Amino acid sequence: MGLVRSLSGRLLIVTLAVVMLTEIAIFVPSVARFREAYLLERVHRAEIVALTVLASPDGLMNDAIANELLDRTEVLNIVLTQDSVRQMILTSPELGAVERTYDLRESSRWFLVRDAMMQIISNEEHIIRVQAYAPADMRRFLEITVRSKPLAEAMRAYGFNILLLSLVIALIAAAMVFFAMRRFVVRPITQVIASVKSFSKNPEDPARIIVPASRVGEISDAEKAVADMEREVHNALKSKARLASLGEAVAKISHDLRNILATTQLMADRLEMSNDPIVSRTAPKLLNSLDRAIRLCQSTLTFGRAEESPPESRMIALAELSNEVFEGLGLPDNQVQTTVDIDSEVLLEADPEHFYRVLNNLVRNAAEAIRETARPGEIRISAAQDNGQLVVSVADTGPGLPSRTLENLFKPFRGSTSVGGSGLGLAIAQELVQANGGELRLAQSTTQGTEFQIVKSVDAATAAA
Repeated sequence: MGLVRSLSGRLLIVTLAVVMLTEIAIFVPSVARFREAYLLERVHRAEIVALTVLASPDGLMNDAIANELLDRTEVLNIVLTQDSVRQMILTSPELGAVERTYDLRESSRWFLVRDAMMQIISNEEHIIRVQAYAPADMRRFLEITVRSKPLAEAMRAYGFNILLLSLVIALIAAAMVFFAMRRFVVRPITQVIASVKSFSKNPEDPARIIVPASRVGEISDAEKAVADMEREVHNALKSKARLASLGEAVAKISHDLRNILATTQLMADRLEMSNDPIVSRTAPKLLNSLDRAIRLCQSTLTFGRAEESPPESRMIALAELSNEVFEGLGLPDNQVQTTVDIDSEVLLEADPEHFYRVLNNLVRNAAEAIRETARPGEIRISAAQDNGQLVVSVADTGPGLPSRTLENLFKPFRGSTSVGGSGLGLAIAQELVQANGGELRLAQSTTQGTEFQIVKSVDAATAAA
């Protein structure tokens, strides 16, 4: 049963069947040719006997010699037609009624095959007449009668030998195919399966990743695909483990940081009582930033956590939030200029904290990219409504994203846009946008700048007051 279910076993069976069917296709015309040759051989012998009899004195021969010639020739009578003269040469006293006549002069291949199959399956003994030209001289025409049983037995013996030879050839061919399959296909596949099983037991061990070694094209492609898949799984598990460790660390840090920020908030509250106009103007913004930091620590909203808290949606004034993001990052400055191209009445329904973090990450990345060029640049936040969607764009005039970043843009730890970055900013931003029912996508990135778009379906009443 195991052999039948295996690939090589099934191929062995198929090879046997194909070879046997091919041999059977050869067997039928081969038996027909054997029958034709058998009968023509008797015709040839009869011609020799006829010429011998005609060469004897007066063309006569005693009965004993005649019967012996007929027995040696394996025919019952011989009739020769030459120069339009039909002449009985010899006849046996055992000659009975002729039941069938076969004319080999004009028989087609189909009739020869048909007659041969009828002959080989027939078990009846009867007399058949055979008509054919003399092999030595086509001007002579011979008729002989023979018994059908010796012919059928000779055909069966020949057919048995052909089938036996076919079976031997089929077994040899199937065995060669079987061992070739085992060597070049089954063994490599078994090795791939064994490697996958070994990797599944400990996917964090890079030594268990399969090393492509097959020289067979398809097997080599399969090994490479499995190796790529195992490397992706290995890297994903490393990232998961790293995220789990990061989440645990952030949870511990946020606990202590929350207490420190709470103390700082109490001290900052006293600034509101200052009469200094600059302090009075700055204190509310400082307190808002401290409130946001405390809430962040309280809920441990980091990518290391298993999931973000559910969004608490409300209407957001995009222009006001964008300006708040710029001010929180200390922008504009001597190198980075900012523009908010959003009408003050444009509103969006989303979680304000989530959306602030999204814009904060995007703007921070843009500012760092511009600063790395040591040239002045601009960051522009704009919004436009298109086909029931609100598209919020964050564009900069920086140098564009490097190719390594484009390949792993939203993957944690791998999509860093700056040297020394953690690679979490864009991953966090994407998760937050998706949590609020939107989509974060890279609109363009060239040497002239980069543009990210936040796309969210909204009603006309929501987008504009």
